[in-house]
Amino acid sequence: MSYKTRVMSAAELDLAVEWAASEGWNPGLNDALAFRVADPAGFLVGLKDGVPVASISVVRYGADFGFLGFYIATLEARGQGLGYRLWQAGMAHLAGRNVGLDGVPAQQANYRKSGFTLAWRNVRFGGVPQPGKSAAPGVTLVDARTLPFTALAQYDRRFFPAPRDAFLAAWIGTQGHHGLAALRNGDVVGLGIVRPCREGHKIGPLYAESRDVAGALFQGLCAARSADGPVFLDVPEPNAAAVALAEGAGLKPAFETARMYTGPAPAIDRTGLYGVTTFELG
Repeated sequence: MSYKTRVMSAAELDLAVEWAASEGWNPGLNDALAFRVADPAGFLVGLKDGVPVASISVVRYGADFGFLGFYIATLEARGQGLGYRLWQAGMAHLAGRNVGLDGVPAQQANYRKSGFTLAWRNVRFGGVPQPGKSAAPGVTLVDARTLPFTALAQYDRRFFPAPRDAFLAAWIGTQGHHGLAALRNGDVVGLGIVRPCREGHKIGPLYAESRDVAGALFQGLCAARSADGPVFLDVPEPNAAAVALAEGAGLKPAFETARMYTGPAPAIDRTGLYGVTTFELG
């Protein structure tokens, strides 16, 4: 048997997205298009006798932060140490950085053994959204693509530990994605993006200065989605206002992950984080 690890091709990233769908992670229809620009060297594949059997994403942000995801081995490759060898290659790519991940329950003990500690729990809420308040006092919702990108990137930095301009620009502009920004007196006070997925739509990120603003964005994004059906929102559980927003919209818990880091939890505005962008890239 031969086994090697290397950077994925575009086709192999598409395959990893298919594996994620098989795991029940419900990826977006066009996620790979935006993922590729985040860190072209940050998506690795393990090949057994030339055949892809394992994947991992290890995306570098800025000078000192990284995020790990897409850690999957095919059923026939499990129990042979092949996934772990890819893990080691991925962690080498992130050497010297504080690394974050959103770990599924079955893997959290293994992540702790690798030096990750729990920061908080994320809960995926899903369901057919119920109508709610679509306006917040003094706030106007506008298409995010009409605003100067520098304003959106600066706002994103309040909720994410490092600059990710290339990814954010792609995330907003990818076909099928629709972004809304909330403005008050010309200042950005909220941002949300909705995208089509294998099942329904996901909203992420969802940032807002208050629950009223978050609720207006949520309702606006639900109205902007390309088809009816369920909506999913990945909520940081410690944000009680975000949990109340999801529950108030009629969504139910469907899935959970643990946000974990190898170092201290980064200083971000957790009170304004109503929905995680993506479990794969943070």
